[in-house]
Formats: sequence, C-alpha cells, structure tokens
Amino acid sequence: MRYFSFVNIKSTFIYGVLLGVLGIILFSSKAVMVKLAYKYNIDALSMLLLRMFFAFPFYVVIAAYYSRKDTKVTITKKDRFWLVFFGFVGYYLASYFDFVGLTYIKASLERIILFVYPTIVLLFNKWFLRQQITKHQKLAILITYLGILITFGSEVQLSGNNTYLGGFLVLLSALTYASYLVGSGWLIPKFGVMRFTAYAMLVSCLCVFIHYLIFSRVDVYNYPWQVYMLGLGIAIFATVIPSFLVSISIKMISSSNFAVIAGVGPISTIILAVLCLDEQLTLVQILGTAVVIFGIALISKNKSK
Repeated sequence: MRYFSFVNIKSTFIYGVLLGVLGIILFSSKAVMVKLAYKYNIDALSMLLLRMFFAFPFYVVIAAYYSRKDTKVTITKKDRFWLVFFGFVGYYLASYFDFVGLTYIKASLERIILFVYPTIVLLFNKWFLRQQITKHQKLAILITYLGILITFGSEVQLSGNNTYLGGFLVLLSALTYASYLVGSGWLIPKFGVMRFTAYAMLVSCLCVFIHYLIFSRVDVYNYPWQVYMLGLGIAIFATVIPSFLVSISIKMISSSNFAVIAGVGPISTIILAVLCLDEQLTLVQILGTAVVIFGIALISKNKSK
C-alpha cells in the first residue's frame, strides 16, 4: 500500500509540474502577442480591455456552473475579502503594470525582469505562511536564474529613462503577481480550483472595465481586425486556459515549487519571439535554455524521491 501511495504522490507531482509548465508557456505568449498588437498603435489600457472583454464570458459561465457546487470548507467573509483583494492585485494591477511596461521595453527584457517573481513568492511564503525554503528549492532557483542570465544577458539594452520606467513597471507587475500566487495557494483549497480562478478573474475583468470607463478617452472600436484577433488570442490562450492550469498546478505542487518551474517562462518567450517577432536564436540562448530545464528537472526529481 505504501508503494502505491508513493507512486500516486510522485505521479501527482509530475502532472502538476507538466500542467504548470504548459500554463507558463501559454502565459508567456502574452508578451509576444501584445508586442504584435502594439504595431497597430493601440494603447496599453485598450489592449488590456480587449483581453478582459473576450475572457469575461468564459469566466462568467465557469463561475455560474461551479457556484452551485458546495465546498467542504466553510467560506467566511474574510476569505471572500481576500479573494477580491488578490483578484484586484494579481490580474488587474499585475497585468496593467506589465502592459504599460511593454510599451517601453522589449518582450525579452520584460521576461527577465518579470522573472524575479519566483523569488518573491518563496520569500512571501517564508515571511507570511512560515514555509521554509528548502536547499533543493534554493539550488533549483539559482540554477534557473543562471540559465535566464545566460539566455538574456545580451538582451539587456538600456537606452534612456523610458527603459528604466518600463523596467520599474514590470518589476511592480512581478511583485503584485507574486502576491497573487501566494494568496491563491492559500485560498484555492477553500474555494476549489475552478471557482477561485473564475471569481478572481471576474474581479480583475471588472476592475479593467471600470478603469477604462473612468480614464480612457480612446475609441476601442476603430482598430484593424488584426488587433481584435490578437485580443481574442490573448484572452483564450494567454489568459483563460493558463489561469486554470496555473491554479491546478499550484494545488498539486504548492506555490513555492511552482515558482521554481516558472523559469520556463522567459525561455518560451524568447522562442516565441524568434518565431513571431523575427528575433534571432543564438547558441548561448540554447545553452541557457538547457540550464533552465535542468533546474526545473532538479526540483521535480527531488520531490519524487
């Protein structure tokens, strides 16, 4: 019986890693699609509006379906408050900071700055949830950072104050997204994966709608059709699907371990940038990719022992 229990734990963790990697890869496609949309002179808030507008119906249907299912844990007013808070911070503020930051810097540079969020997740878990950072987690995340630095070392090109501003905004995005991941790891067991994700994303969508109505003076109906197709693509493939994959992964492997495997995000971004934005893939970048994959494999192998 102990053997079968071990096999089930091992399989669950590996599946959680694979789902997390797939979610991260899909999320990372957002930066490339946003940069493609910016070629049509759309502003950051309008692009974010299209993303949430197309995603909104999916979350409404999913939330309505799963709201009828009871959870085994009593949900308090405090739990609901934190769900609204993390929905506001994690996908509204984080997305807004990221979209604005991308107007100033390259998608590849955005990824390397955004990748500080795994470390922030580990630190938040240690400070607020009293979860210790294991030696293998430290080693794995150091290896993935090394791979990222190898891959993106030549991409860091600073040129003027706008680059620093863009980098600062993306850093704020990393900070707010990390807080969402930590909060989701705590709240998902109470609400359930599907219901928590749908509710949190609905909060984010509503925040974006209100922000646009109050502050934007741009007519969102006069862009080329390519912009709307990119908005739809971002909504489905870089928002709805990966938001659930990430939540499922966090439930299966914990937010700390998810933070480690997030190292695949910058790598997938540069591959997509090569395919979609005509950027060049070098031998050094291939080496860096291999190092990141090794770091992810290390944390997966250690957990399965």
